[in-house]
Amino acid sequence: MGVFVFLPLVLPLTAWPIARLAEQHLHPRTATRLLTAVAAVMALCSTVCLALVMVVGTAQLPGNPLPDGWSDPEVRAAVPYDEVVGKAAIPALCAVVAASARALWRHGRVRRRAHRALVGLPGTGVAVLPDDVPYAYALPGGRRDRVVVSTALLDRLEPAERRALFAHERAHLAARHHRFLLAVRLAALANPFLRPLRTAVAYTAERWADEAAARAVGNRRAVATAIGKAALVSRGTPVATLAGLAAPGPVPRRVAALLGPAPAVRTWPSLFTSVGLAAWAAAAGTAVSAMSSANAAVTMFLILRAATPL
Repeated sequence: MGVFVFLPLVLPLTAWPIARLAEQHLHPRTATRLLTAVAAVMALCSTVCLALVMVVGTAQLPGNPLPDGWSDPEVRAAVPYDEVVGKAAIPALCAVVAASARALWRHGRVRRRAHRALVGLPGTGVAVLPDDVPYAYALPGGRRDRVVVSTALLDRLEPAERRALFAHERAHLAARHHRFLLAVRLAALANPFLRPLRTAVAYTAERWADEAAARAVGNRRAVATAIGKAALVSRGTPVATLAGLAAPGPVPRRVAALLGPAPAVRTWPSLFTSVGLAAWAAAAGTAVSAMSSANAAVTMFLILRAATPL
């Protein structure tokens, strides 16, 4: 197994160039899907390898419930610097599991509280709340997906801008953007090197909804104006885990992109471009990460099986 067990822990660094370039050169839909897939696979691989290293560290602890053969020198020799990294992997993996569980619990709690706040309102696809705080967000799940918007925000928008607002939030719901956002959030918790991908997906998901809204209303300037106004008067969504028109982030870049031509739809960038090279580097890093974690898992399984008395 050797040093290959550590590769998935650092290979997310190969995805840093595409995290930035995808925002600028890829269609938002392609960028969101690509970056989420890379982040999810790399996070899974690094977690698997961290668990494998933890087995060696746990087997060295006195009184552990693991078979005695798992702490044999032959088993520990499979992991370089087993005395240090084996024991260090125990709190690291516990921290990953605890942080991921907390994030999932908070995500579920926020959605439940948001749905409870709408109890008693008509079961339409749009819920307008009488509130002096301007906000709008997409609320998935429950009996049906809904767009939640406050009267304070609607009062500040023109009719065309309101249509852009509703089209934007419906695009979030139709494309299930909350799943992409949750996936990259968990990936960044599993491996901190994946945080740039989380930031990039938060932006490209909003840009994806921007472009969908522009197609729906047929007026890119109206969508840009709605985003600008909402950003000026809104504090974002009252629930940070849900997508919204005025989500925190580089709003000026979103407005500038909408004032320009629509981005070209490409399934995969050309190799002879900077974004193409970055995409292939990220793909190669993801493939090597998957192979390294699979190799480490199979090797560790065979070693532990040989060390376990029948």
